[in-house]
Amino acid sequence: MSTARRPTAPRAPVARPGATPRRGRPRRRDPIDPPIDAPLLVCVLGLLGLGFVMVASASLPIGARDYADPLFFVVRHGIALGLALLCGLACFAIPMQVWERSGIWLMLFVCALLLLVLVPGIGRTVNGATRWIALGGFSLQPSELIKFASVIYVSGYLVRRQFEVSASIIGFARPMVLTGLAASLIMVQPDFGTTVVLLATVMALLLLGGAALWPFALLFSTVASGMALLIWIEPYRLERVTSFLKPFDDPFNTGYQLSHALIAMGRGEWLGVGLGNGIQKQFYLPEAHTDFLLAVIGEELGMLGVLAIILTFAFITWRAFAIGARAHALGAFFSAYTAHGLGLVLGMQAFISVGVNTGLLPTKGLPLPFVSYGSNALIVSVMIAALLLRIDFELRRKEGAPLPAAGVGRSMRRPGRLRWRRA
Repeated sequence: MSTARRPTAPRAPVARPGATPRRGRPRRRDPIDPPIDAPLLVCVLGLLGLGFVMVASASLPIGARDYADPLFFVVRHGIALGLALLCGLACFAIPMQVWERSGIWLMLFVCALLLLVLVPGIGRTVNGATRWIALGGFSLQPSELIKFASVIYVSGYLVRRQFEVSASIIGFARPMVLTGLAASLIMVQPDFGTTVVLLATVMALLLLGGAALWPFALLFSTVASGMALLIWIEPYRLERVTSFLKPFDDPFNTGYQLSHALIAMGRGEWLGVGLGNGIQKQFYLPEAHTDFLLAVIGEELGMLGVLAIILTFAFITWRAFAIGARAHALGAFFSAYTAHGLGLVLGMQAFISVGVNTGLLPTKGLPLPFVSYGSNALIVSVMIAALLLRIDFELRRKEGAPLPAAGVGRSMRRPGRLRWRRA
């Protein structure tokens, strides 16, 4: 007969009556993940900071010449940056459910603003384009807001009408009616670049939402034919489309902007001529602080500075798509469509701006997001980034990631170790 003793469970330590609990080592805390996407936030803040410095560098000669104040544009860009951060905080504080319910109303409101731009006495005309509504010392540009509003509207529509979009042409065409109206109002201003970004974003969202390929191809061919007709009708658009191919054939007329932008890029070489030492921004390169700010960056910071900006925008766009994929996996379809749409807006605008400054695309009036001068474009870009951060914040809560509560972390619990508490 075996005499092996049966294993017994370890006895729980018992505190003696009246004994003072011993204090052990300090409790170790769990590593707490940040409540928001820190890399995305760092990239956005980095672009905003770089943009402020480069706008100051590019606008000092223009401000001194036109307004007798070298800091004229710097002060206004700083005010716009402050307004953009406030609007970004407001967007981040609004839950995604509220955005989903208010998508149609937001779209209708911005379309009404687009109509107001065309009313004589209300719309403000600059350089032959009527795109702004004067509000005291601030000018509102609805064509920038429509890109943000259209993504919210179409994303909510795809959630509500998912089956209709994939099964019938009517479900596919309904959002295009309101989008086509907005695009027509923008073309009257005129603003060809914003129209391209708006239509491309909406059509890409509908394709992601499960729309059939044949109506998508039909609509794409129709829109492309209309764009080609608009280019052919207006002589200045045809000149822009053809002049970028050989800008130095007419460097004092149609190729003036691009030729000086390419000269600035060439002077910068790899490391640039140094911050503030650029030549082309001094009355040679038109709109150096807005549409062609990347050329100034290429001259002063070199090709390495341009590549850093391109890689940063590529990372932001990839991050937006990654957030959208996470939202789709968790069943948050509105957040998924919104993240993809906002990533498309930022990615396409950055791609077009870089292409224009380097001679890969025809000249268009699209600023570089987060970087170029322009209050409305800057505010909308920060609002887009804030909404992406809000989506990521809600996804982290849904995934069960630890969030800091009142600044107190959770202590680790090790099995088999006695934990004393104060009486």
